[in-house]
Amino acid sequence: MNRVLSDWRAILVFVGPALLLYTGIVLIPILWSLGLTTYEGSPITGFHRVGAANFVRLLHDATFFKALWFGTRYAVFVSAGQVIFGLLLALMYAFYLKKTSALVRTLVFLPVVLPTVAVAQMVSKLFAIVPQYGLVNSALHALHLDSLVQAWLGQGGTAFWIIAAMDIWKAMGFYAILLYTGLVDIPEETIEAARLDGAQGWSLARFVVLPLLAPITVASLIFSLNGTLKVFDSIMALTGGGPGNATTPLTLLFYKTSFTYSEYGYGSTLALTLAVQCLIVTLLIFWRARRSGA
Repeated sequence: MNRVLSDWRAILVFVGPALLLYTGIVLIPILWSLGLTTYEGSPITGFHRVGAANFVRLLHDATFFKALWFGTRYAVFVSAGQVIFGLLLALMYAFYLKKTSALVRTLVFLPVVLPTVAVAQMVSKLFAIVPQYGLVNSALHALHLDSLVQAWLGQGGTAFWIIAAMDIWKAMGFYAILLYTGLVDIPEETIEAARLDGAQGWSLARFVVLPLLAPITVASLIFSLNGTLKVFDSIMALTGGGPGNATTPLTLLFYKTSFTYSEYGYGSTLALTLAVQCLIVTLLIFWRARRSGA
């Protein structure tokens, strides 16, 4: 192995194609997008250099700050939900269901492999109000709670919670499996020794299981936050960012700015802020995890 790794021609043969592909698909578009932040225009009208004008515009753009706040709020709430519910499910698999958990794990994991558009369509039908009531409004009507019948997806406040609940439900199975793999790696002797010392239930989870599970919990949190900060497909399929801009995160805002309004320079600037936000969040989690010894 060492002889192979010391041969630059072998390295070139094995790593070169993948490196070229990565450069062409990832690195060049990133550098291209960075360059576009100092330009304005489109391929049709042509590009002209504007210097830092896009960044100045960003600081005065109320829509940007609204999208940033929505995306941050969404990421914090949904990531917490995905990891907490995933952890509870993993604990249930490991300590209550044990070997009989295979069927439950399969059922819980099923939403992860479903297409997001299909899930969004199902949810939109559940909360529909026109042309006929969906399941939720029909149930409220049947219970004579007509004052609660409303356009759930037509209001920013209720639409936020529906999108969040849908994405938590869809992804918590993935985090449950991820955390379960960490749980099964905890030596059985450690659990038994803690039980002999009197640790049961919550005290066993709080002082033994959760500390040993901290590294994979941190990794799950980073995965989840980076995924939820970049949420696009579920919101696009469910509300399209509406009503108005009430459910528009940064991803949808720079998509519309670039490809609907053909402002590629400003769209690239918005994309850069999202990349910086993801980087800051990841570094903060690593910093906090290292300080706590996870």
